[in-house]
Amino acid sequence: MYTRTSSIRKRYSLFKPTISTFSNVSDKSNPSTYTRYSGLIPEPEIVNFFTGRIWSRNHTPFPRQKIDTYINRGYFETIPAVITEPKLICRRCLNEQSHKFVSFHCAKCQKLCHYCRHCITMGRMCSCDELILWKTETRKQKSRVQFAWSGKLTSQQEKAANELAHSISRNRNHLLVAVCGAGKTEILFTAIYDSLKAGKRVCVATPRTDVVLELYPRFQKVYQSITIHALYGGAEFNTQFAQLVLATTHQLYRFEHAFDVMIVDEADVFPYTYDEALQCAVLKAKKTDAPIAFVTATPSIELLNQQKREDWGCSFIARRFHGQPLPVSRFQSLWNYEKAFQKNKIPQKLQTWVMHRLQQNEPFLIFFPTIELMEQATPLFQKIESTIESVHSEDPDRKEKVLELRNKKRKGLLTTTILERGITIKNVQVAVVGTENPVFTSSALIQISGRVGRNVQYPNGDIVFFHHGITMEMDRARNKILEMNIHE
Repeated sequence: MYTRTSSIRKRYSLFKPTISTFSNVSDKSNPSTYTRYSGLIPEPEIVNFFTGRIWSRNHTPFPRQKIDTYINRGYFETIPAVITEPKLICRRCLNEQSHKFVSFHCAKCQKLCHYCRHCITMGRMCSCDELILWKTETRKQKSRVQFAWSGKLTSQQEKAANELAHSISRNRNHLLVAVCGAGKTEILFTAIYDSLKAGKRVCVATPRTDVVLELYPRFQKVYQSITIHALYGGAEFNTQFAQLVLATTHQLYRFEHAFDVMIVDEADVFPYTYDEALQCAVLKAKKTDAPIAFVTATPSIELLNQQKREDWGCSFIARRFHGQPLPVSRFQSLWNYEKAFQKNKIPQKLQTWVMHRLQQNEPFLIFFPTIELMEQATPLFQKIESTIESVHSEDPDRKEKVLELRNKKRKGLLTTTILERGITIKNVQVAVVGTENPVFTSSALIQISGRVGRNVQYPNGDIVFFHHGITMEMDRARNKILEMNIHE
């Protein structure tokens, strides 16, 4: 997918916005700044919210009459949500695949209308709807951000952090490859801090909501005296201007030409790697000359090739921050496990594993290949231990359940691959049921294995692949971990 980046850039280049500059979003003392806008001085709340955003005209946190006034005074550019000529293009997600559009007779405009199915989860927008794009941006000013991290980087981490910061300062793309538990987040701290001090606006984007939820409280503790937003499906609106934004890649559909620095964490994760529109959203959300830093433990061949071809900066860390090797998975046959669950029985080997975890008072995660199998198994495990629960991507209580496991209020969680990354639980033990299922790719299994042994007090742990037949993906995952463990 990354090999098509040039075509993505070409598509986005058709929609580069024309932007003027305000000296300060909250400064009303210089009316001359706003003379081209008929003397109306914009309210800071309006400027703060819309700077860098592309938004539905009819669905904003402000009264429609007020928005119309700003449009009439020339502060907003209005854009059809779906461009129809010379071909259909969604102006929000830039999708142009014809099979992802729906045509219908619209009761609102009484004409043939079109909407994009690709980004419909962000709210349906038809060709007769309008998006609004704020025409101005804030001028960079040095920030008074306070850096409140007292940790110490290892020599490998420090080298990677300096390389990343150097690339970002030169507006050069960078690839950071580090094994699970290497302390990738800590490596980002310096580059982000330097950018924030310089008055730059930074976005850390990731395909998974769980990663946003994991990073948000950590970043709040590290970067103080600035506003930080965490944007994901269901997050509350905040009209303040955020100099640092943590967002799922889907939320980037609502930004355009907004960020001076873009960091894509977990850059190998579905759906980002397979969805050209999400990759395009990253390019659309950043400013034209803004660098992108890709962060991953399992880079694709395409991403590695692109890094070499376009001469990005690159850092590689093969060891965890505590210096201990990665836990190596063990394979354990679990024949006919599906039939056992259908008969309302937990396969004996799996039950023995769970009982051992309970006896040792060790928190655990058990990964299942499908929601259906997991939900079938959940009540069986709850007979053993009532606090065991299950989570999946559509679970509204997922955040709370993970927090309860972390705080030792639950003994274990059953999960889909939604928790394969972006979660750190002290001394957690991990099992995978049905590892032969195609959903468990080698990169997914490496990430799942990476949940174990992350804490310096518990650098070891059990990672078992229960299977109905060993696959090449299982072998690749284990071999890659063994390779990392001997890498100097």
